[in-house]
Amino acid sequence: MKAAVIGGKLQGVEAAWLAHRANWAVLAVDRNENAPVRGLADVFYSFDIFEPDKLAQLIHHADIVIPAIENSPALAFIYRTAKELGRPVLFDPAAYELSSSKLRSDAFFLLHNIPAPRKWPGCDFPLIAKPSGLSGSHGVQKLHTIEGLNALEARQNGDLRQWVLQEFVAGPSYSIEIMANQGICRPFQVTELEMDDVYDCKRVLSPASLSPRLMQAFSDCAVKLARAIQLNGIMDVEVIRQGDVLKVLEIDARLPSQTPTAVLLSSGINMLSVWADGLTDGNSAEYTMVQPRAHVLYEHILVTPDRVRVAGEHIMAGRGPLHSCRNFFGADEAITNYQPQLRQPEWVATLLLTASSRAEVRAKEQAVMQRIMKEVGAVCYEDPKPAV
Repeated sequence: MKAAVIGGKLQGVEAAWLAHRANWAVLAVDRNENAPVRGLADVFYSFDIFEPDKLAQLIHHADIVIPAIENSPALAFIYRTAKELGRPVLFDPAAYELSSSKLRSDAFFLLHNIPAPRKWPGCDFPLIAKPSGLSGSHGVQKLHTIEGLNALEARQNGDLRQWVLQEFVAGPSYSIEIMANQGICRPFQVTELEMDDVYDCKRVLSPASLSPRLMQAFSDCAVKLARAIQLNGIMDVEVIRQGDVLKVLEIDARLPSQTPTAVLLSSGINMLSVWADGLTDGNSAEYTMVQPRAHVLYEHILVTPDRVRVAGEHIMAGRGPLHSCRNFFGADEAITNYQPQLRQPEWVATLLLTASSRAEVRAKEQAVMQRIMKEVGAVCYEDPKPAV
């Protein structure tokens, strides 16, 4: 099996890692010849996908197409080209169009009675302000006062129509992926997310520390959303827990980064293999409620001569080609740009750790940090959290 991974940033890295775990060859492409995915691809091409016939030639040699890019015209072109060549493509254009706008997806939640944070002005401060058209944590701000809201409005030239303003909900965050095709839905394991000080996900823990009842409720919510959207592809749903209620923060109808790797290491289920097999194995509850094989901790670190800092995945971008390395300072594996022979003044890594319990995997993480700090001579360890 050959997978064409179109896009070489962190989504592409996720797709390539998962494809290799399925024993597939990876054909990857990105305009940037030093894209992060380059070090994980079996064959890497650097070209603009809109150059005549180049994308078609690549897809012709692949068995499955995995878009890993967030540009609507490019995604439409990839999808159309793959369909014309008769290749299965892990992407749903209609679902992506809905999920790529936080305003449209919030209206969708309201229409389908999906629990979500209350909207301004029907709530009190503090608020979370999110630009509608940006994914993940990009541009997210916490506003504590009306003066802060007025200042944001002034910076937007008095126009906040493209911003989502909603109550700030304090509590743990969770994510679930779901695949659907022709009404068949396959929700996967629930993962627990930890954020850095700019609300970017720095750490994924799997399995999540949720009761079976809440896990099943989250799975049911994902199925409800997928069926309402008529999903034919993959989508992730992110929630925050407020007491005994899971409130949906956002949906994203594309292959995400970070969580699929944690799900595979914990549950043994590879989302790409499930898609390739046509969603035929198992039932809608089985993947979510499967007994975990291991507890997983997945996190990103930035290493400099004086410190090791845990931070969101934004630190992994722009670091050149990444590669996979087993037994990395005691971690099971790392995806990193670290090359000890270069004596780099600064490097990054995504650490993948497994153990038999949450406590053991946390202890393993601290042992890895100590080894890294000793190796580089760092004296400071930072693990920032969002401001209260």
